[in-house]
Amino acid sequence: MSPTTVTATGAIGGGPLDPAAFGRLPDLESLRLLVLVGETGSLGSAAARLGIAQPSVSKRLSALERRLGLVLLDRTRRGSRLTAAGGAVVERAHRVLLELDRLVTGAEALRTRRDAELRVAASMTVAEYLLPAWIGELRQRQPDLQVSLQVTNSEHVPELVRTGAAGIGFIEAPQAPSGLSTRQVAGDRLLVVVAPGHPWTRRRRPLDAAELATTPLVLRERGSGTRDTLDRALRRAGAGDSRRLLELGSATAVRNAVIAGTGPAVMSELAVRTAIADGRLVEVKTEGIDMRRSLRAVWPSGRTPTGPAAELLACTRAGR
Repeated sequence: MSPTTVTATGAIGGGPLDPAAFGRLPDLESLRLLVLVGETGSLGSAAARLGIAQPSVSKRLSALERRLGLVLLDRTRRGSRLTAAGGAVVERAHRVLLELDRLVTGAEALRTRRDAELRVAASMTVAEYLLPAWIGELRQRQPDLQVSLQVTNSEHVPELVRTGAAGIGFIEAPQAPSGLSTRQVAGDRLLVVVAPGHPWTRRRRPLDAAELATTPLVLRERGSGTRDTLDRALRRAGAGDSRRLLELGSATAVRNAVIAGTGPAVMSELAVRTAIADGRLVEVKTEGIDMRRSLRAVWPSGRTPTGPAAELLACTRAGR
């Protein structure tokens, strides 16, 4: 076989490597030494440029020859020079090292971009009532960080995280989505709320699941964490799914509709506690139905959040 057609079985050249060939792959520093010998014309000059002893260079290159199964240097009393095989290997090593430098440079650029930007996807309740404080804390820690937030319902957040459109997501779904790692970042519960003049404000006993399930409600859209939590809670209590009086796409719209007297709703405590405190809404007590839930951060399974995503996750802990 000529020196210019050494194949993958010699750890250099043109085809895919079989598993056994990985044990014969040259180390990069030895390749750099060989290239330097080719550039300077001798082992001594290469050793002098690196500031190391010539025997050390010779030892490394002898090991490289054994690994590749090729004679790379013609050693004589007058010095050492590349053989034809050594010249062919140096030619290929130049390309390998150039591509490696490009890989390192490209990885550094990706890392710099990752550390300068964070894309977040969040359900509407988390985005409106919790994330502003968390992102504010993150920006105090990293003033130059660019944060973009995509607000959607809990059904769509996991797909944005799985496809890489978001580095981290936040959901209010009662169950962790498949294929994602999760961590609880806050607790929440759903409350039944009505306008101050609604007949339920004069009730003497709590509202049960059966009556709640048969009453038309102002609801969030299907796919939202709030709607999903409500329907699951009703089913666990032995009642059917919720009935729709009006369906709206945000907690703010639902809250305003209830305040206007449209009808009762089941909403996150985060979204209504201020309106309850100032008298615009009234909480209706319930019994026999558990509407507590966990608010979760989600990220791709098998990975650990790094960079700004890890910092944001730390901010959720600091805010508890």
